[in-house]
Amino acid sequence: MHDIRAIRENPAAFDAALARRGLPPASEAILKLDETRRALIHASESAQAEQNKASKEVGAAKARGDEAEFERLRALVAEKKADVARMNAEAAEQDAALTAALEVIPNLPLDQVPDGADENDNVEVRRWGTPREFDFKPVEHFEIAGVAKGLDLAMGAKLSGARFMVLKGGVARIHRALAQFMIDTHTTEHGLTECWTPVLVKPETMYGTGNLPKFAEDSYETTNGWWLIPTSEVTLTNFAAGEVMDGADLPVRMTAHTHCFRSEAGSAGKDTTGILRQHQFEKVEMVTLCRPEEALAEHERMTNCAQAILEKLELPYRTVVLCTGDMGFGSQKTHDIEVWLPGQNTYREISSCSTCGSFQARRMNARYRPEAGAKPEYLASLNGSGLAVGRCLIAVLENGQQADGSVRLPAALHPWLGGKTVLLADGTLA
Repeated sequence: MHDIRAIRENPAAFDAALARRGLPPASEAILKLDETRRALIHASESAQAEQNKASKEVGAAKARGDEAEFERLRALVAEKKADVARMNAEAAEQDAALTAALEVIPNLPLDQVPDGADENDNVEVRRWGTPREFDFKPVEHFEIAGVAKGLDLAMGAKLSGARFMVLKGGVARIHRALAQFMIDTHTTEHGLTECWTPVLVKPETMYGTGNLPKFAEDSYETTNGWWLIPTSEVTLTNFAAGEVMDGADLPVRMTAHTHCFRSEAGSAGKDTTGILRQHQFEKVEMVTLCRPEEALAEHERMTNCAQAILEKLELPYRTVVLCTGDMGFGSQKTHDIEVWLPGQNTYREISSCSTCGSFQARRMNARYRPEAGAKPEYLASLNGSGLAVGRCLIAVLENGQQADGSVRLPAALHPWLGGKTVLLADGTLA
C-alpha cells in the first residue's frame, strides 16, 4: 500500500515511478478522492463543533425560560447531528474508494532497478559454476530412467488432474531430503528461525502481502472463505500484522517449509511436461522483518542464503536483477536466481528474493518502535525462496544424470539420504 502523504507531496515522482513499470499516471485520480475525503472530514468536524456548541446552549435557554431559543437550538442540534452522520458516511465511502484505488497499484521500483519491458531486459549480476559437459545428450528430468520409476505424472492426473504429481521410492526420498537439507542449512548456518505455519489462511492474511484482491485468480479459495497459501511468505510476513515490534528485536529472520498452492491461471500452455510448474508444490521460504534502512543489506544477505544452497549442491546458477517491467507486484527490487538445467540447455528460475520496503507493512499495519518512547513507524519486509524444492529436485536430477539412466547425487545431500550417493536406473537409492 502506498503512503498517501508521499503522493500528495510529490505526485509527479509517483507517476514517474509508475511509468517505469509501464503504467499510466494515477496521482490525479487518487488525489481527487483524497481531497474529497479530507473535505468531508473537515466539514464533519466543523458540524460536530457546531452541534456541541448548540447542545451546551440548549440547557441555558431552557433554564432562562427562552422557549423560542430553546426550540431553535434543539432543531439546530438535530440538524447538525444529521449532517455529521451524512458526511461521515460519505467520507467513509470516499475512504473506501481511495483504499480500493491504492491497493491495486504495485510498489514503486527503487532508482537502482534497471528499466525494461520484460525478462529480456533483466541484468545479470552474478554467475557461479560451470555447466557440466556431457559425453551423451542430456535429457529432461522426466526422461531419465531412474527418475521415471519414481515420478508418476499419470497418477497425479488420475487423482487430481493436470499439473499434479506423485513421487515414489528414491525420487520421493531425494525430494524430502532436499527440503530438510535446506531448512537445516538456513537454521544452523544462516541464522534463520524455523517456523511451521498453516497453509489455510483468512482473506485478510492474503490481503496483507498483496495477494488479494488483485491476484485472487492465482490462488485457491475454499468454500468457507479460507485461502490456500501460494507461499509461506503470506503467513510469515503476517506474524507482524497489527503489531508494534520493539526495534531492538529487529531484524527478525525466519524460514518455513510448507506446501504451496497456485492456480497458474496465467500460465496456460507453459511447462506442461514434467514438474517445473505445478498446482501443489513445496518450498522453503525465507522472510525478514527489519528497519527500512536495513532492507537493502538484508536483501543481499537473503540472496546469499539462497545462492549458498545451490553452491553446496554444486548446481551452476546465475543471479539477475529484475527490470521494472518484470518485477512482482509488491517488490521494490528483486533478484531472481536461475539454476542451470542441462535437459533444457538453459537457466530457469529457482528463487526470487525481493525487498518490499514498507509496502506490505502499510497493508497489514505492521510497525516497530525505533527506541523507547518513540512513535511507531512502518517496518520493512523481505521474502525469498530458499529454495523451491521441486525445481531443486529437477536441477539435482538433470545435472547428475548418467548415460545408464542413473543419477549421481551431490555430496552435500548424502547425510540427509542415509549415506546413499546415487539414484539407480531402477529408481532405488544406493
